[in-house]
Amino acid sequence: MATSLTRRRWWRLPIGVQSLIAVGLGALIGTFAPAVGEQLKLLGDVFLHLVQIIVLPLVFPLIVLGIARMESVKQVGRIAVKAILYFEIVTTVILLIAVGLAKLAGIGTGASVGSADTTDLKSLDQGIDFSELVLHMFPANIFRAFADGNLLGAIVFAVFVGVAMAAIGDKAKPFVTVLDSIASVMFKVVGYVIRVAPLGVLGFISYDVAHYGFGNLGSLLGFITVVYVGLVIVVGVLFPLIALIYRIRYLALLKTIAGLAGVAFVTRSSEAVLAPLMGKLEGFGIGRSTTSFVVPLGYSFNTDGSVLYQAAALVFIANAYGADTSLPALLVMVGVLVVLSKGVAGVASGSIVVLIAAGNSIGLPAEGVALLLGVDFVVDMARTGVNVIGNSLAAAVVDRSEAKREARNASRQVATDPAPDPLQEDLVR
Repeated sequence: MATSLTRRRWWRLPIGVQSLIAVGLGALIGTFAPAVGEQLKLLGDVFLHLVQIIVLPLVFPLIVLGIARMESVKQVGRIAVKAILYFEIVTTVILLIAVGLAKLAGIGTGASVGSADTTDLKSLDQGIDFSELVLHMFPANIFRAFADGNLLGAIVFAVFVGVAMAAIGDKAKPFVTVLDSIASVMFKVVGYVIRVAPLGVLGFISYDVAHYGFGNLGSLLGFITVVYVGLVIVVGVLFPLIALIYRIRYLALLKTIAGLAGVAFVTRSSEAVLAPLMGKLEGFGIGRSTTSFVVPLGYSFNTDGSVLYQAAALVFIANAYGADTSLPALLVMVGVLVVLSKGVAGVASGSIVVLIAAGNSIGLPAEGVALLLGVDFVVDMARTGVNVIGNSLAAAVVDRSEAKREARNASRQVATDPAPDPLQEDLVR
């Protein structure tokens, strides 16, 4: 009886609390039973597979419905332009913050470059093919794109379908009903999957501690510190400033998504919370049309935490090899990352690929990236959590901008409406 009661109490704990308990257990298992910790990675992989099963079946109908219910094709284009402009401005500011902090701290100076293990880089030293990226956005077979988890290709196809449905009007109503039902069912499935998230957390933490250990933390502590300080500045200063400008309740937004940001932190996967995140943001008051369009787009083009890490990593590598880190050189790094950080949608180990490609572009050896691989999992957790917060804020900003526009249009309409004619009213009476 007592065991049954304890089980029920455990199950009723908030997901965030369950995940924290799983983190502690995972760290203990990885430290004192590393062989078991390595095997528990299976739990994390199963959780991610469950997540990947539901991402596209939910995201696709939400995007289609969101666009189909917009006032016009012009509104779709307007939201897309606003979102991409916001992404570019914010990520550029974050890159400047990162290179400034890294330069000030002098991270990487005197690092032992000869000790870098380049084994793990062989499969990643391929750069970024922009022709392939474009073809990735426009897949030849949408069913294969779904099977491959090609989120960017699914978004583009969903935009076409949504615009077509808006164009044919009432004829699309049966399809709207079907997509609504699919979305409702998938949201329910999301709830089931999130309940097992702590098991995935246990698996990932056990594996990370067992596989990577804590040996490299000391030698790269300066790099880790700069990345975390930078992320704190972004979340604690930059994001609140943006929220203040657009009159968004930032603390309330953080409270709404905190649990999901925590799950993303420990699983190191933004996809793990993509589907439930859109539901949370809708509950916060952000329109479904905006949320279902901006958030998935942000997963490809608004990786705030990742770009900060990439900028700090480039400065680290440049200092380690004694390369130029003057102001013009740092600005070149920022410019390269502004372009390349938008070109890794759907690419495995995306941040590492960006670092190799960016390093090659400015003359830094790819081997320098190997210096950071041993602590990548430590910073990956933080940058993933910040990615989730950044995309949530982006959706709120675009939604607030659209709301202000509608309010202005309504005010103009009232101002231009003719005043009632008393004589005409008498005649009507």
